[in-house]
Amino acid sequence: MSTEASSPPKGGPDSNGPAVMNSGPTSNGNHHDPTAVEDGHLPRNGTDGINAHKEDPSNEDGSASSTVHNEQLASVDGGAEKKGSHEEGAGDSEDEDDEDEEPSLKYERIGGDLAGILEKETASTIALGAKLMAIGTHAGVVHISTLDGTIIKSYRAHTASVNDITLDSQDEFVATASMDGQVVIYGVAGAETYSFDLKRPIKAIALDPQFAKKGTRAFVCGGMAGTLVMHEKGWLGHKESLIHSNEGPIWAIAWRSTLIAWANDVGIRIYDTNTEGKLMSIARPAGSPRADLFKCTLRWQDDTTLLVAWADHIMLARIRTRSTRGGAPGVSLVVEITAHFQVDCMLSGIVPHLNPLGSFLTLDYIPPDTFSNEETQDREEQRRKAANMPELRIISRTGEELSSDALTVKDYHRNGCNDYWLEPSIDAADPFYIVVSPKNLIRVKLRDAVDHVTWLVERERYEEALTAVEQLDSGKGANVAEVGRKYIEHLVEQGEFEKAAHLCTRVFGTNAKDWEDSIFIFRKRGHLEAITPYVPTKEPQLSRIVYEMVIAHFLQHDLESLLRTIREWPVEIYDIAAVIVAVKARVDRAPGSAILMECIAELYMRNKQPGKALEYYLRLRNPSVFDLIREHNLLVVVRDQALLLVEFDQELEKSKQKQEAPKNKNSGILKGKGKDKAASQAITLLVDHPHAIPVVLYAEYESGRLIDFLRASNYYSLEKAYKICNTKDMVPEMVFLLGRMGGDENNKEALNLIIERLGDVNRAIDFARDQNDDDLWERLLKYSETRPAFIRGLLENVGAEINPIGLIRRIKNGLEIPGLKEALIKILSDFNLQA
Repeated sequence: MSTEASSPPKGGPDSNGPAVMNSGPTSNGNHHDPTAVEDGHLPRNGTDGINAHKEDPSNEDGSASSTVHNEQLASVDGGAEKKGSHEEGAGDSEDEDDEDEEPSLKYERIGGDLAGILEKETASTIALGAKLMAIGTHAGVVHISTLDGTIIKSYRAHTASVNDITLDSQDEFVATASMDGQVVIYGVAGAETYSFDLKRPIKAIALDPQFAKKGTRAFVCGGMAGTLVMHEKGWLGHKESLIHSNEGPIWAIAWRSTLIAWANDVGIRIYDTNTEGKLMSIARPAGSPRADLFKCTLRWQDDTTLLVAWADHIMLARIRTRSTRGGAPGVSLVVEITAHFQVDCMLSGIVPHLNPLGSFLTLDYIPPDTFSNEETQDREEQRRKAANMPELRIISRTGEELSSDALTVKDYHRNGCNDYWLEPSIDAADPFYIVVSPKNLIRVKLRDAVDHVTWLVERERYEEALTAVEQLDSGKGANVAEVGRKYIEHLVEQGEFEKAAHLCTRVFGTNAKDWEDSIFIFRKRGHLEAITPYVPTKEPQLSRIVYEMVIAHFLQHDLESLLRTIREWPVEIYDIAAVIVAVKARVDRAPGSAILMECIAELYMRNKQPGKALEYYLRLRNPSVFDLIREHNLLVVVRDQALLLVEFDQELEKSKQKQEAPKNKNSGILKGKGKDKAASQAITLLVDHPHAIPVVLYAEYESGRLIDFLRASNYYSLEKAYKICNTKDMVPEMVFLLGRMGGDENNKEALNLIIERLGDVNRAIDFARDQNDDDLWERLLKYSETRPAFIRGLLENVGAEINPIGLIRRIKNGLEIPGLKEALIKILSDFNLQA
């Protein structure tokens, strides 16, 4: 409430009041100053802060904007030095960003219509209802608005400053008291309005809490006349009842339920409307400054608890019942002071505060320095000193200062203690406070969980911020992804790529765009391998270009990561055919690279091409190659590499022999070269699939079975087989192959081998008979002319192919032929039988 000595913003007597600084919490603990005062920017303390115009103490026209919403008006600071810089308009508290003390409150200017009005007028008092707000001005005008500052009604109620204003509990009536001696009760709906001319300036007024519901329309008021008067409506108009007088002006009134409290020069008194009796009074603190300069604030905390702020004292009074003495029936009410302490500033307002429970929120005025030499003639020394910024403090019930915010308000250097007001909202679900100065309306709210997250992010305490935002319900104004993105960006900037990558799953979830953006960031920083293990392949599935970009990057820079990625990622998410082409090209340029061969083999397997993968597994000496051959029936594919397969198998066996007992030394399933038949996986495979065994394998490991294989199988090349047998000097096999290839030259070569190398007449005869070639018979006969064994063999096997007479004629004279007699007898005998 503005006092009789208070004035419009250009000046006032407050600056001449004493600066009482007694014991209590100092301003050096947990003090908050603006953090963005440079260039006139509003301080930042909370969220969504924006800048306003510069406010220069010398600026008489008040050019600062008061219509900006969501401006931040206070900030965290550590001491009084910053307050001094604010007074000079040069405070830059960016160096305080590392402040560990989180603020408790957040601020925003109330804009709308009221902000525009206060550019032209100056506020003198305020009242808050459930849905409405009423502002009184020094011009005597009353503005009724919504809580966001939208004007509903404006009317001129007085010809001088409005000292006090109040709303009834139903927001139906607005009562004002003025320096012009008038009391006006205005019906918001316009149905009824009352006006009372009490001749002397009225400093305070209070309506019956049930004013709108009761026909009595009762109210109490008081002022410079020094009387507290109850006004009630009767049949013949309002009647007046004197409650108290003769203790100086009435400075403040508060009415709750049946109790009325008021303050005068002597102290505070309480009146019970039920018993019409005055309760015990509360004395004004000794040594208090003038009551007209430093106002008293009375606020009922509940029906029995009165909160008092007067000058630099805070008191908490409890009304309790006491049985009457002497056995008389009934009870009496007594006042008990439960708390009383002094602070280091003057109090412009006080309200109960919820966090921590039981604490107080105070609007504090710190008087400027005053000259001590009253006889001085120095005008500069006598010049009124500029006031300090008002502060909003949270004070515990024991008087300990818990936090302090310095408020940037327009023309604060001109204001006095009585020019500021602090009012609480009635809405318990979403509580807030309104701070009023002549040119500003500031909404103050408790910082919530979202503000806590924002504060942590501003200080780069991202882990705490992310944990906090994850605990919030969705739709509360804070986004996990947004906080997480900032955290990841911070970690990337710090070079903590592994930690940043691990965080992506927690932050991005199923947001494909965030995933893709982060992957490209990691690639740009050259640490794509860090995020790859966390890249999702479904829910969400990213764009193919992202997966292929990762694979291409690894193909160029990190083959180990490429192999791991190929094994882990499903082939549906990228173009595997294109990847195979790219990897195969690298393999062709570096055929000896084991890791590249593993990559291409894995790709072929995942593309369902095990036959193409087999070649690389064999070259890699991969022990699983035998299982691969069995599982996919690849014996035909491996036929041309069977020797490589066997050699690889032998290498495995040798390696195994070094680790196993000596009894397992021998290995190999065939007898060739001493192999143990029970151990060789390669030979076992080939024996189970004989058509797939190449000639070279038989020639190397089982030459005795090669002729049978050559006769039974059609899965080999005759020319290659002959070349192998020729190299191994395997004559019977060479004879068979030459005969199977056919042709005069091959048949002659085969016969020569039989005759020259084998010396087997019976085989020669059988070969000639099988070929049914006269030239072969002639060649055989001619060869036999000088060889008795062959002549006898031919004689013993004469038949349709051999003319015995012609054969006998070929025998040279004198050639001794063992067994000739027996052969001739057999020929003659056979001939007689035929005849």
